[in-house]
Amino acid sequence: MTLDQLRIFVAVASRQHVTQAAQALNLTQSTVSGAINALEARHVVKLFDRVGRRIELTQEGAIFLEEAQAILRLVEKAEATLDDLSSLRRGLVRIHASQTIASYWLAPRLARFRHDHPQIDVRLEIGNTAQGAAAVLNGDADIGFIEGVVDEPGLAIQNVARDRIMVVVGAGHPWTKSPPQDIRELFTGTGWVLREQGSGTRSTLESAMLDLGIKPMDINIVMELPSNEAACAAVEDGQFATAVSEYVVRSRLAAGTLSALPIELPDRAFSLIRHKERHRTKASELFVEFVRRAFTP
Repeated sequence: MTLDQLRIFVAVASRQHVTQAAQALNLTQSTVSGAINALEARHVVKLFDRVGRRIELTQEGAIFLEEAQAILRLVEKAEATLDDLSSLRRGLVRIHASQTIASYWLAPRLARFRHDHPQIDVRLEIGNTAQGAAAVLNGDADIGFIEGVVDEPGLAIQNVARDRIMVVVGAGHPWTKSPPQDIRELFTGTGWVLREQGSGTRSTLESAMLDLGIKPMDINIVMELPSNEAACAAVEDGQFATAVSEYVVRSRLAAGTLSALPIELPDRAFSLIRHKERHRTKASELFVEFVRRAFTP
């Protein structure tokens, strides 16, 4: 059974006339008759009674007409949806962002995009950098925003902003008054609260340590926590240090609950990632262009 056969059947049934249906569909009478005969033969059911030169729906035909009309209405709705999508009257953007970006950098941009394009739905998932890369590679997200470095040949990567990692301690930590002068003491002379493996913040810190000649395994890690807020809270209430984005600690530094140590770590990039080969929807292209146009690095 094809959609063309359904359309022909509905046209004949609504007019109770083969010739008129053929004219309305711009088809030959033999084509219309052949489609009806094919439906009846394939499913071994009589859809029309031939009464003299007229045709009438059988009881089976009347029941089938309701189903055929319902199917064609769904097809029309699906076609209208594609028309909407092609002209961006509707759309969906699936985004996966790492925690720091999602909470501090991306949120206001999403709000602006939704204000400017209310017809486009945005679905945001939050995880770490490794999870964001996996989501884009697997096709679970159209766009990813990550703060770490990923080495995946299947991903197209574009830097969209810069960020600074800051080393902070609680207000009661002795280093607020007398910070260590030796870089090695910084990493080994106090307990550290770090994000989990796979987070961009963690990988950025470990990369900086290697550049300074310090092995990541030498750091005194007392806790690994799955969020920036949890790490900051643990440091605020204890005698520990942590390394987090400047975006995360601005308010805490202003409130005096955390204190930044005078150590300069390299800037890092916030990166937009997309799959190199998967289809890019018009909605996702619109969002990427919005980010590029409105917010340059």
